[in-house]
Amino acid sequence: MNNKRTRREFVRVTATAAASVALTGRVLLSAAEPDGGVKWPIGCFNRPWHAWTYDQAVDGIKAAGYALTGLLGDHADELFLSPQATEQYLESLRERIKKRGLAVNVAWLRTRHNVPLEEAITTARKQVDHARRLGAKYLLTTGVDQPESYEHFYRVMADVSAYAEDREIQIVLKPHGGCSASAEELLRTIERVGHKNFRIWYDAGNIIHYTDADPVADISRVAEHVVGFSAKDCARRGGDVMLQFGEGKVDFQGVFARLKKVGFNGPVMVECCRGRTLAELIENAKGNRQFLERLFASL
Repeated sequence: MNNKRTRREFVRVTATAAASVALTGRVLLSAAEPDGGVKWPIGCFNRPWHAWTYDQAVDGIKAAGYALTGLLGDHADELFLSPQATEQYLESLRERIKKRGLAVNVAWLRTRHNVPLEEAITTARKQVDHARRLGAKYLLTTGVDQPESYEHFYRVMADVSAYAEDREIQIVLKPHGGCSASAEELLRTIERVGHKNFRIWYDAGNIIHYTDADPVADISRVAEHVVGFSAKDCARRGGDVMLQFGEGKVDFQGVFARLKKVGFNGPVMVECCRGRTLAELIENAKGNRQFLERLFASL
């Protein structure tokens, strides 16, 4: 009797699903798999753990429920992508990350623009090589502040964007004042660099921190160029960014709705959270991840 009921139920559910495919082109989802929302990858940078060791940082990131991480911050005795980093150091760094069950997708590209152009290009290319060894897919620059350095920066980025493209790494520009302050500067820099492998890694919190502009209006101008996102909140120009999402002025729903509209597909990396102890950092990094998961499910 139970087996017959099970077979009848299977036939009924299968028929219902088949009818759904015929009418809508997709199978009905169960209550545990709601339709709608977006599935953008969510990761976490090491920045909140800057006062601790990098091993404590990746332990904390893993404990907060992440599988994806990025290098954006300093730790004592860590070279990361520095030109001085050896192959042995980079292999050891990759293994330390991997054994926590994490993968690196983005790292900080640090360039100098008070040195000869050839020297700056050589240093940038070396970091591309190191990023490839770590398995990163993006190298993130924050631009330059001084207008007299803009032209030098454009030329370095044009070269490194081409060099990185051949190695399947994308160069991305993060809002950070100066030539990357907000949409106007970001668009100008993209035009001046002039390479398809040079795109935007948006940061709505920094738009407020550096300019006090409205991130929703700002991102509407550049959304088609955005390939990644640093998630942080900020309450006012020059204000604290080590916040829990929702404590500041960033309209996360409005910003991500604009990105969804143009077909953005992540990744989104948590850059900041509150925390004076390791336990607080883990809990708050987890909280900011859950904030994004709830938001993405609602989009």
